[in-house]
This record gives sequence, C-alpha cells and structure tokens, in this order.
Amino acid sequence: MAKPWATFGVDLHLDRSGPGLRRGLTDALREAVRGGRLAPGTRLPSSRSLAADLGVARNTVAEVYADLVAEGWLAARQGSGTRVADRTPATPDHRPAPHRREPARPAYDLIPGTPELASFPRTQWLRAARRALTAAPDRALGYGDPRGHAALRTALAGYLSRARGVHADPDRIVVCAGFLGGLGVLADLLRHRGTRSVAVESYGLPHHRGLLTRAGLATPPLPFDDRGTRPPDDDPATAGAVLLTPSHQFPVGLPLLPERRTALIDRARRTGGLVLEDDYDGEFRYDRQPVGALQGLDPDRVVYLGTASKSLAPALRLGWLVLPPSLVEDAMAAMTGRTPGVLDQLTLAEFLASGDYDRHVRAARLRYRRRRDALVAALAERAPDVHVTGIAAGLHAVLRLPPGTEQQAVRSAAWHGLAVHGLSAFRHPEADVAPLDALVVGYGTPPDHAWAGALDALCRALP
Repeated sequence: MAKPWATFGVDLHLDRSGPGLRRGLTDALREAVRGGRLAPGTRLPSSRSLAADLGVARNTVAEVYADLVAEGWLAARQGSGTRVADRTPATPDHRPAPHRREPARPAYDLIPGTPELASFPRTQWLRAARRALTAAPDRALGYGDPRGHAALRTALAGYLSRARGVHADPDRIVVCAGFLGGLGVLADLLRHRGTRSVAVESYGLPHHRGLLTRAGLATPPLPFDDRGTRPPDDDPATAGAVLLTPSHQFPVGLPLLPERRTALIDRARRTGGLVLEDDYDGEFRYDRQPVGALQGLDPDRVVYLGTASKSLAPALRLGWLVLPPSLVEDAMAAMTGRTPGVLDQLTLAEFLASGDYDRHVRAARLRYRRRRDALVAALAERAPDVHVTGIAAGLHAVLRLPPGTEQQAVRSAAWHGLAVHGLSAFRHPEADVAPLDALVVGYGTPPDHAWAGALDALCRALP
C-alpha cells in the first residue's frame, strides 16, 4: 500500500512493493520541488529519518538525495543538511519562469584547470601596470602589430627560452586571447591551408575538440595505453596536425615518454604535418626538474601554445603561440581583430621583466605542492583503496576507483558539497581504450582556508 509522507504537509504516495521505488521517490520529490510544494530552502529530513518514516532502506533515500543534488533540485551543505535548492519553480505549462535563478553552488570547487584566484598578485600587477602605462609611448595606444606588442613578445621569448627550453624568436611569437583564442587562430589557419583533421588525445578537454569541429576539422583520437599517449601511424586521417599535452597529459597526468616524443617529431617530418603543443601546467612540476617543451626538438614542425591562465588568472585572456617561420604570415592574417588589449600586454611584459612573474610562480609552485602532499596523505590514511596518479605536476590528481564506481563517486561527491569530474567526462567518444573509473580532482581552486574542509569532504565521499 502507498503511504503518504506528511513531514512537510506534502503527500508522496509510494508503492514499496515494486522495483521502481527509488525512481518513484526521485520523481515525487522532483515534482514537489518543481511545483512549489517544497519551497526553496526547506530542510529535508536526514536519510535515516526519511527511510524510517517510509519504511525503506536508508541507502535508497541517500541515493535519491544524491541524484537530486547532482541535478540541482536539492543542495547539500556541511552542517546544515539537505535543503531544497534556491531556484524558481517552472510555470504549470513547464515554460521557463522569468528570472530563473541558478542552482546553489557547491561548497567546494574541485573542478580541475583553475588556479587559486585569491592568490593573484594584485599589488605587483597594479605596480607593473602603472610602470608600463607611464613608460608607454603614444604610438603604443594605436592598433599596432597583429602579432602583439613587441615588448611582450620580447619578454616572452626570453622567459620561454629560459624556463621551458623553447626556441622563441620575438618575430615568431603571436599574442592571443588565451589558449582557446590561439587554438581558434590555428584552426582557421590550418583549414585555409587545406588541413582536414587535427588528431587529439583519447582523454582531453571536450571544448578543445568542439572548437576544432566547429572550424570544420575532424578530431580522430590518438592511440593510448597504460604508458600514455602513443604517436599515430602514418595514417592520412591524422597526417595534418596533432594536438597534445606532452609535458603533463591532461587529465591522466602522464608525460609523453622520451622515445614517443622522438617518434612524434620524426613522424611530423616524414608526413609534413604539424604538432600543436599545449604546454598545460608546464610550470608546475614538483618532484624533479620540469620536462622541457617538445618544441625544442624541432621548432619548424611544432607550434607551441602557452597561457597565463594557470600561472596567473584565466580572466587576463593572455596566451601566446610560438610558430614555425612558414606559419607566421598566415597567422598574422588570421589574427585580424583578435589581438588582446595592449595595456594588459604591456603590463605582462613589465611583470615578466621585473622578475615578479618568476617570484609568483615559485610561490604558487610551493603552495600547490603542499596541497598535493596533503591530498596524498589524507587519502593514504582515510581512503587507502584509492590509487592516486598524475601528481608529478599540475593542479590536479587522478583518483583511480574500483571498476564501475565512478558515477556513484561523482554523486556521492555532490552529496557532500563537492564539484568534481569523473575521468569519463574527458574521454573521446571514439577512443578505442578501455574505460577507466576515476575522479579528476583539482586542488588549485579552493582558497587556503577552505582546503582542509574540502579534503575532509572528499575523503568522506569516496567509496
């Protein structure tokens, strides 16, 4: 028989005799929120209490709550239980209500790819901006060189040569609007030169593949095994260009093996193709000397892409391409209307020349290493069955899970107020690789004062 749940004055009639109990409870709660019978902010009973009230298993209620938290209908907070998310219910005809609010944000953001924004060097950046603007001649405020201001290209050439082993002549550097801005320029350039495809890694960022696809380029996946990305065979489908993260593969975290680096360059020379090197996290290596940029092996076949988004902040929208000589003229034409603002370029040039950039990166590297070490120690103590990989560099770790548990772990993380991604979110849909169950946990974003709480919630969320 069906039993009404009247804790909130809301009748949820559930048939406990059928196999659809969990789905029925999920639908009933969702409809109660959607229709306004459960108001935003309403606190729900604990999973134990509701299970006892309904006469069902506690795990069933916990899983329903986790599903609705992941969908945005409910919100879980440390110390305040589970509540109805702060959102405007849909109108009766299911059209979106005006001024719909977004679901409540998670307590801890562990999505990889963002640095700690609270540590942005505001004072030093402002000082560099004042010096740069004071010293800038009037002509610097004109339209200028489509490759970017010469002062920044010169400063980048010196820094990249010293820190990353890049062969970087200022005349071969193009300043662009972050990594995606540079990749968009390259996509247009390659398409106009007759390239039909850019091979990408089996695990990588979906929006990179999406940008290339929208530019009219195919994105076949590169081979992948337990040692990381493998160079492709001499297949015409992958002969045009290859995009990869050789220093610290995102998200799996493995560097491209030395023999595979050499094989990749040899293949590019043999086929006349290009290698697009995304130097993701290249500056944040912790246990040994940084792996030099692949571009140093053959500056005529490798395009180097770098950005200040991880070392400083994504909002700056400053990135750079180091191009083979044969691409510079075409890249200048493709940059029309895409060059970032010159004042930010001059500020970054001054920031590099003053040494403030090096000091900031050194401090950030120490901070992120401490966080990584705390993450590894906490998991070793509280979740010893979870295998941590990909931690030699970067701003994230890969937490390998028992087979078949990834989605459960993502839901559990949401239940504990964590925003995390499963590794499957980064898998190329056409990749011929066995699925790996894992969480990709970013440790760059939370401010220092929240890191201990984030670690505690993560350990409690893991199976």
